Amino acid sequence: MNSLELKIPPVALVIIVAASMWGVSRLTPSWSFDFQGATWLATGIGFIGCCIAALGVWEFGRAGTTVDPRVPDQSEKLVVSGVYRFSRNPMYLGFLLILCAWGLKLNSPLSLLLLPIFVLYMNRFQIIPEERWMMNKFGESYDKYKSQVRRWI
Repeated sequence: MNSLELKIPPVALVIIVAASMWGVSRLTPSWSFDFQGATWLATGIGFIGCCIAALGVWEFGRAGTTVDPRVPDQSEKLVVSGVYRFSRNPMYLGFLLILCAWGLKLNSPLSLLLLPIFVLYMNRFQIIPEERWMMNKFGESYDKYKSQVRRWI
């Protein structure tokens, strides 16, 4: 299973999960739900998710470090400012919110069951390996940051 660590780009995983959510919604149309305001709620959650992810990318750009999580050894700096004061993984949090919005837009409660799978996969194969690397590179600074800021929110 370690062979999956840091291999699938998170954006690709989001696309895979989104496509799977769409498939689930098409295979189970009788389970669909529709409520007044669902589109507005999905749009709002999706917008917030996009903003959070974009702010994460922006902070990395300001720090002059890589946003490609598959190559953590290319990280030059520990980014702890901006949105990183509230979440150690705002890009991943943003992706999760975007997927949540997609599930609402699909009107498919069963598709929303894929969200915990996304979180579990990200934790195991992306975040934990990144954290291991960050601990090796930034040591006590990262340990202190990790104790002050939650992984997701």
